Amino acid sequence: MSQPQADVQLESVTKAYGHVVAVDDLALEVAPGEFFTMLGPSGSGKTTTLRLIAGFELPDEGRVLLNGVDVTRQPPFARDVNTVFQDYALFPHLTVGENVAYGLKVKRVKRAERNRRATEALELVRLGGLEGRKPSQLSGGQRQRVALARAIVNRPQVLLLDEPLGALDLKLRQEMQIELKRIQQEVGITFVYVTHDQEEALTMSDRLAVFNNGRIEQVGAPADVYEHPETEFVAGFVGVSNMLERPLNGQPSRFTVRPEKIRILDESDTAEAGAHSETGRIRDVVYAGMVTRYAVELDEGGVLMVIRQNLETTSSEALEARGRRVRLAWLPEHTYAIETGEEEEQHG
Repeated sequence: MSQPQADVQLESVTKAYGHVVAVDDLALEVAPGEFFTMLGPSGSGKTTTLRLIAGFELPDEGRVLLNGVDVTRQPPFARDVNTVFQDYALFPHLTVGENVAYGLKVKRVKRAERNRRATEALELVRLGGLEGRKPSQLSGGQRQRVALARAIVNRPQVLLLDEPLGALDLKLRQEMQIELKRIQQEVGITFVYVTHDQEEALTMSDRLAVFNNGRIEQVGAPADVYEHPETEFVAGFVGVSNMLERPLNGQPSRFTVRPEKIRILDESDTAEAGAHSETGRIRDVVYAGMVTRYAVELDEGGVLMVIRQNLETTSSEALEARGRRVRLAWLPEHTYAIETGEEEEQHG
């Protein structure tokens, strides 16, 4: 069977502002119905890429296709996409219901039909019954839901979301991450999401692309990108990672191991069969409630961060570990070599 046509496809897209290349020869495909996240630090090119898909920017080179149709030179209003921004962009003088129905009104949908569809969209984002309120009467989380309802009421082919949860506090942001994924699954619209928050990307995405300096370093499912980083940048940016230089398979190598994969043992203890182990001294301890983070200075050189859940450990017990000599152990399958030249991954 043939593969379905990608909802979003970028072919060799480049965009520069003067001498600064924001997007550098980018190729990307997003499948129908996918929750796809573009993750990266500020200035990595992810927001520019989103704006190129939306039509707010035009590429210097390359093509943008939506469902196989070349829209590279089409204006935003001619593309079957909607965008949700961090600042909500709601009309303060309109009610919630009028805000949500605004796009339908522009398209001259009859009043009864647009009211019905606006009500359905508000029910989907769990704001049913608030149609008559003004945006100023809502919380930040509620305003973000209204912005989302307004974007999906037209049922666009692709919904673009530019850091939409950035203005919310941590607890509300975590709640909205779950809600966004639920809504996306219910409506079945392709979501292309931009964020610099690694946890957000890992929580919601079907696949994610890690951006750096206008290029994509790695694309894959969240677990694959986290567990098997292909480059040193991905290992360091997606979650917390440890980078060490050690002989590996008889050759000098840089490799990464995640802090939660490392076990802390007494120095005199023997690691389990097949595990790699090194001795060192706990240099720093950070008690963070659910977990404690240990910085261990290794006898062979280098520092490893280790995360341990506080199942039975109190803060005083954790902090008393500072200065203690320990043995660290981890399994070879949790070690991934980073080739500095070709940046290829291999198991350690």
